[in-house]
Amino acid sequence: MAVKIRMTRIGRRHRPFFRINAVESREPRDGKILEKLGHYDPIEKDKEKQIVLNTERVKHWLDKGAIPSDTVSEILLRLGIKHKYAEEKAARRAKARATARAKGRLFTKTEKIAAEKAATAAKETEEKEKAKAEQAKARAGAEAKEKTEAKAEVIETKIEVKAPEAAEKKVEVEAVAEPKAKAKKKAETKPEAKEEAAKEAKVEAKGKDEAKAKAKAKPKAKEKAEAKEETEAQPEPQAKEQQAASGDEDKKQ
Repeated sequence: MAVKIRMTRIGRRHRPFFRINAVESREPRDGKILEKLGHYDPIEKDKEKQIVLNTERVKHWLDKGAIPSDTVSEILLRLGIKHKYAEEKAARRAKARATARAKGRLFTKTEKIAAEKAATAAKETEEKEKAKAEQAKARAGAEAKEKTEAKAEVIETKIEVKAPEAAEKKVEVEAVAEPKAKAKKKAETKPEAKEEAAKEAKVEAKGKDEAKAKAKAKPKAKEKAEAKEETEAQPEPQAKEQQAASGDEDKKQ
């Protein structure tokens, strides 16, 4: 006959109270008990009064081969009662924990909760660092923008200051360059003017020569005309004599 040491719940709703009994393993939860060994009151504020147990009878049943449940085993270990089933269970759990860690798995619920907390904390820190990096980037961009705007303002002020000076210099350069340009233009136009003046002088000299030739030719023509009129007016013998005389004069000439 296998005997188990387990708890049976009694009491009303929201007011749990447990009895620790030695029962047969084939009996149901509320079945026949072999012996009452104590009780467990989780609502009791005084921790010493929470567990009341007959340790001598518990050891008696353990020596006979009674197997405690997991909860009763924890209560017994809390009270300092060691038994082989707790040691075997601890060895099995240690082995299972080692295999789970070798495979990279989480073994207990507390480890899972701790891993979840660590993951959430790492995620939060990563998000915070990312937000800080974005803020730093935004600040750097704003500072760079302010610097560029300040530089642009300085350049604009420099341009505004230099603009009157540049205008004055331009006026001075134009004032100096205008006479030079006029002189250059005159120098370029002088050879053409000289050529035109030479042409005009040649034309005038030619006209003067032609006028002089005409002036010389007019008296001769006049003299000839007068001589012709005289010959026509004189008788023919006199005319012939005069013509002969004029012919002799011409030959002499």
